[in-house]
Amino acid sequence: MEMNLANKLTTLRVVLIPVFLVLLLSNFVPAPLNRYLATAIFVVASVTDFLDGYIARSRNMVTNFGKFMDPLADKLLVCSALVALVELDDLPAWVTIIILSREFAITGFRTLAMEANIVLAASWLGKIKTTTQILMIFVLLLDIQGIDMLEYVLVAVATLFTIWSGIDYIAKNRAVLK
Repeated sequence: MEMNLANKLTTLRVVLIPVFLVLLLSNFVPAPLNRYLATAIFVVASVTDFLDGYIARSRNMVTNFGKFMDPLADKLLVCSALVALVELDDLPAWVTIIILSREFAITGFRTLAMEANIVLAASWLGKIKTTTQILMIFVLLLDIQGIDMLEYVLVAVATLFTIWSGIDYIAKNRAVLK
C-alpha cells in the first residue's frame, strides 16, 4: 500500500508519541527545557491530527488505513499525555479515568455499529471535546506558575465535554444497542 500524505501525517503522529514521552518523563534534557520540548512535540502531533483529516477529505485521499489509524493515533496521543500528566502529578487520576473510560466506551460502541453496518458520524461535541482536551493538556504541559485557576477551568471544561459528548453520542445512536 502506498502511503499518501494524510496517512504519512497520521503515522508521524504515532511516531512522535514515544519522543514526546521520553522528553517529558526522562532526564535526558534538563527541566524545564524537557517540558517545553515535549510540549512542542505535542503541538506538532496535535496539528497533524487536524491536517491529516482535512487533507484526506479535501484531496479525496480517504483510505481504510486512515479510517483506522487516525482515531487510534488521536487516542494514543491524548491518553499518553494524560497518563504522563498523572505521573507528573499535574492532573488528578480521576480526570484521566473519566476521559479514558469515555474513549473505551465510544470505541466499543463504534465497533458494535461497524458490525451492524451502521455508519456513525462524528459530532461537533466530539470535536469540541478533542479541542478542549488538547488545550488542557497543552496548558498543563507548560506548567506555568500562577495560572492555577486557568488550569482548573480547562480541566473542568475538558471533563465536562468528555462526559457530555459521550452521553450525546450514545443517545443519538442508541439504535446500535438494539
